[in-house]
Amino acid sequence: KHFVTPEVMISERPPEVADRAVPGHWEGDLILGLESSAIGVLVERTTRYTLLLHLPRMAGYRPGMRVTDTRNGPPLAGHGAAAVRDAITRAMQHLPTTLRRSLTWDQGAELAEHAALRLDAGLAVYFCDPRSPWQRGTNENTNGLLRQYFPKGTDLSAHRSADLAAVALALNTRPRKILGWRTPAEALNELLRSAETTSVATTG
Repeated sequence: KHFVTPEVMISERPPEVADRAVPGHWEGDLILGLESSAIGVLVERTTRYTLLLHLPRMAGYRPGMRVTDTRNGPPLAGHGAAAVRDAITRAMQHLPTTLRRSLTWDQGAELAEHAALRLDAGLAVYFCDPRSPWQRGTNENTNGLLRQYFPKGTDLSAHRSADLAAVALALNTRPRKILGWRTPAEALNELLRSAETTSVATTG
């Protein structure tokens, strides 16, 4: 991909990301449905906390439109690069900078505006190697859970923002063995409280 240059490849990602000891590193992807409908998925690697991105159709979209035409396809279907950049920025903007360190994505064209995303959301962006979904293993596992709610072959554009928020809440309040039976929401809240305490100690 012309927008994926060596300095943003996963091989350049800091080693701290791999061991999950430092929070704020995310994995992301799109799940696709009927007629090129899509939902964006962001998962925090340490806590498994999930954010879902609402990517509604844009004005002018019509069923059967050729999605290979990047001038009229994915952008109007709702998951062009600008729409995905904006959705990630909106989802991330309420988080402290300590929880916005990096994002790892596959080499899909929907993240072609990664340089602007880095500025808008304060996230370093890294791309997986081609055909290497295991490099986003947390994301892949989460996508499997999401298919219980958003089956393959269905029109994902039928789901409103409120529907996505409800599904994200269900995932984030599900106890996980890997988290010592805490929920992702509990694990994230602990990190947020820790960040607030550190901030007060630093500025007090």
